[in-house]
Amino acid sequence: MNVKQYPAVVIHSLAEARKVLAFRQPVTLLSPRGAALFAGALWWQALLKRLREECPQILIHDFLDCADASGLALGALRIGQRSIVLDPSAPGWASVAAIAASLGAEVLTVPPPALDMSDPGDVRRLQDWLQVQTAPSDSGNTVS
Repeated sequence: MNVKQYPAVVIHSLAEARKVLAFRQPVTLLSPRGAALFAGALWWQALLKRLREECPQILIHDFLDCADASGLALGALRIGQRSIVLDPSAPGWASVAAIAASLGAEVLTVPPPALDMSDPGDVRRLQDWLQVQTAPSDSGNTVS
């Protein structure tokens, strides 16, 4: 998939996401590592739906991190998640990638470089970080 990827930021909550979107810049929002295991795909989709309703003018690309949980990755794809991170050592990874491709979904083997909103140092760097734009091809970790 040739989707433009904007500066990536790991968010842990609605409040953190709102801080990111307050800059009114296109952004890639990443769930925390393994969020599909502890928060679930429905939480992530509800969070993104709310953000897109609150800020319809801001381009938001998002990835749900599924760690090595192939089953949860498939569940996320089934309910409409179109961008996931799945560790290449996950059982059945090739099958998940094939299913994702058939749905027009994007699978990354590692998340893109990102600021983490739980890190106070990164929060202070947020404005500068959002000024940088990269493409998925920069990392070489995109599979579609």
